[in-house]
Amino acid sequence: MEQTGARPRGTRLPRRARRTQLLGAAQEVFVAEGYHAAAMDDIAERAGVSKPVLYQHFPGKLELYLALLDQHCEALVQHVREALASTSDNKLRVAATMDAYFDYVERDGGAFRLVFESDLTNEPAVRERVDSVSRDCAELVCAVIAEDTDLPHDQSMLLAVSLCGMAQITARHWLSSGQEIPRETAKTLTGALAWRGIAGFPMQPQD
Repeated sequence: MEQTGARPRGTRLPRRARRTQLLGAAQEVFVAEGYHAAAMDDIAERAGVSKPVLYQHFPGKLELYLALLDQHCEALVQHVREALASTSDNKLRVAATMDAYFDYVERDGGAFRLVFESDLTNEPAVRERVDSVSRDCAELVCAVIAEDTDLPHDQSMLLAVSLCGMAQITARHWLSSGQEIPRETAKTLTGALAWRGIAGFPMQPQD
């Protein structure tokens, strides 16, 4: 039986476009079914290609999953990087960083579930990527904290991990609870809590 949402077969695409199409189909299947229940047959059917075509681009299900993880981990890191670079006002930076996480969990068809709710975290390659994206986001925040306060790197990193963890968990809770609170309100509340905490640390004197 043909899956709902399957693409029609027979369309020839350039290799890059085909890869993008296959990743999109794989994301839909992995988000809906989880890694273990997903099958390459299902992904090929969803993409509207034969299974040999799928294997031309990805040698196996794990490689396909890792390619998706790489794509969406980098997207979150870029979101946080842009948020921090968007202003030099630290209060606004905190708000922008919170918003980056809310935006990330709300967009891209549930891709955040592959990163933060994977059923394959016992796989070392997956665990490394999940740990890496959390670490990379925290490092970006840590650099700002360390620059603007008199705290050493290890303490700045601890605070950065706390802020990023709060943002990620709160955004996921907001989404899973049905978005009963408007996003702007949820972001504002979370940002206010984070700012009231981090603002209590002394700023370095400016030259």
